[in-house]
Amino acid sequence: MTVYSPPGSADSPIEVKSRYEHYIGGGWVAPVKGNYFENVSPVNGQVFTEIARGTAEDIEAALDAAHAAAPAWGKASPAERANVLNKIADRMEEHLTAIAIAETWDNGKAVRETINADIPLAIDHFRYFAGCIRAQEGGISEIDAETYAYHFHEPLGVVGQIIPWNFPILMAVWKLAPALAAGNAVVLKPAEQTPWSILKLFEIIGDLLPAGVVNIVNGFGVEAGKPLASNPRIAKIAFTGETTTGRLIMQYASENIIPVTLELGGKSPNVFFDSVAAERDAFYDKALEGFTMFAFNQGEVCTCPSRALVQRSMYDQFVPDALERVNAIKQGNPLDDTTMMGAQASNDQCEKILSYIDIGKAEGAKVLTGGGKLELEGDLAGGYYIQPTVFEGNNSMRIFQE
Repeated sequence: MTVYSPPGSADSPIEVKSRYEHYIGGGWVAPVKGNYFENVSPVNGQVFTEIARGTAEDIEAALDAAHAAAPAWGKASPAERANVLNKIADRMEEHLTAIAIAETWDNGKAVRETINADIPLAIDHFRYFAGCIRAQEGGISEIDAETYAYHFHEPLGVVGQIIPWNFPILMAVWKLAPALAAGNAVVLKPAEQTPWSILKLFEIIGDLLPAGVVNIVNGFGVEAGKPLASNPRIAKIAFTGETTTGRLIMQYASENIIPVTLELGGKSPNVFFDSVAAERDAFYDKALEGFTMFAFNQGEVCTCPSRALVQRSMYDQFVPDALERVNAIKQGNPLDDTTMMGAQASNDQCEKILSYIDIGKAEGAKVLTGGGKLELEGDLAGGYYIQPTVFEGNNSMRIFQE
C-alpha cells in the first residue's frame, strides 16, 4: 500500500504555486483583466491555488499565438509531428506518477485509477496518433482518360477544444493528440472545476511543442468558453460535457458554419438476463462487476451504467449478490492506492448528487445500499465524498430518467 503526499506538502515532489497563469505562445501569461479564481481540491475541500480567470481578450491572445504557429506546424512533415507526439508520450511516461497525483488532487478520483488508467491511456493516445499520421494516405480517382481527382488531407488550421471535469487530462489528450497529429494549432479551455492538472502537464511537456501550437486559457463558460466556441477565427470546435451546453456549442458552430464534435451525457442502462446466472461462474462474476461499474470514477463518466434492468426470474438472486459486490468498494483517501472510489469532482457536483438521492427517496424509491454523504475524518473531513448508492424503483422515476 502506498499513500502519496498531497501536492505542495513538504513530502511531495509536486510543486504547487500560489497562482497559475494562462499558457499562451509557449509561455505563462497573466490574464488581461488581472482576475483569478480559487481552485479547490475535492480531496479535502480546501483552496490550494489560484487560476487565471480568462475572458474574450485572453481567448483572442491565444488565437493570435495559435494563428502565428499554425502555418509552420501544418507544413511540418507527418514524421516530424509524429516524433513530437512520441516524445510527449515518453516524457509523460517518465513523470507518470507525478502527473497522476496531480490529476487526483485536482479531480478527486482515486489515484489507482489515474496511475493505472487515465495517464497510461493518455500516453498511449499520443503514441496511437503518432502512428496514425505516419500511415495516413490520400487517394486518386480516374474520372476519364484525361481527368484525375486527387484526395489528400490538410490541417484545418486553428481549432478550439473545451474539456470536461471528469477526466481532465485524458479528455484533453483525446482532443489534442489527433488535432496535433493532423497539423492543427489548438486553443484549449479546461473545465473551471479542474483547471490545474493540465497546467502541471504542460509544465512537463510544453517545451516539446513549438510555441503557440497549444494554448490553454482557463475560465468560466460564459466568460471564456463562449468567446472561444463562437469565435470566427477557429476552424472547428470540439466539446465534451453536458447536453444543454452542447446545444449551445452547436448553435455557435452553426453561426460560423464550422464543424463541431460533441460528446455529451446519457443515462446508460445495463440489462441483465437470467442467462448470466445459469452458473455461478466467471461470467456471472463479470456481470456482478458490470453492475458495480456505476461507481467507477465516482459515477462521473458518460458510459456510467446508472440503470440496471434485471430479469425478474433472477432478481432475488442477482441483486443481493450485486449489493455485496457494491459494499466491497473501498472508500477513503484518494491518494491511497488501495482506495477504489474517491471524491466527487466539485462541491456543486456533490450537492447535485445528494439532491437526486433526496428526489429518489421522495419518489418512493427504496434505498438498497448507501444513500448519503460519506463523512471522513482528519484532513479529509471537508472532502466531497458520497456513498455508492443503489435504489430500487421503476423507469418512470426521475432518478431513472435524468
